[in-house]
Amino acid sequence: DEAIAAGYNLLILSDRNIDKENAAIPTLLLMGGIHHYLVGQGTRTLVSIILETGEAREVHHFSTLIGYGADAINPYMAFESIHKMIKDDMIAIDFDKAVYNFLKGSIKGVVKTMAKMGISTVASYRGAQIFETIGLSTELVNKFFCGTSSRCEGSDIHRLAEEALIRHREAFPDRHIEAEEAALDAGGI
Repeated sequence: DEAIAAGYNLLILSDRNIDKENAAIPTLLLMGGIHHYLVGQGTRTLVSIILETGEAREVHHFSTLIGYGADAINPYMAFESIHKMIKDDMIAIDFDKAVYNFLKGSIKGVVKTMAKMGISTVASYRGAQIFETIGLSTELVNKFFCGTSSRCEGSDIHRLAEEALIRHREAFPDRHIEAEEAALDAGGI
């Protein structure tokens, strides 16, 4: 509110500075909450929201973040992962070309997602929240994803916080981890 009142028209939300003591809020929860807060204040159209997040890495992530109001997304961790894959000789391609390929595939995926919903412009898709939640409590949906259909009850804000902290503790363990052991669990993907 203060930034908007001061005339700022870009809000940049970042999880880049997480550390052992500071965990990130799940990006989609953050995006839905801020978008709906600004809509309720009548100030959403005054600002663009740019997300800088290590969490977004695949088409579904980009599609839902845009669908809940993100104007731009910087998936910095995906770029850093591409850089490491090149450095470790896992892929033989120039970094700029690899990033271009990643972004091209991601954009095509988002456009395909929009097309399946019958939407032809990003402006019509952004903030439209044409989704249905599965496994979130009605209270959580009403607060962070207001207006989103939810026919299957599930996790509340406390459960999401607990899961975020579990992932955070795995990323910042108390004991020293050798490089071979340092990879995080893929999470079932």
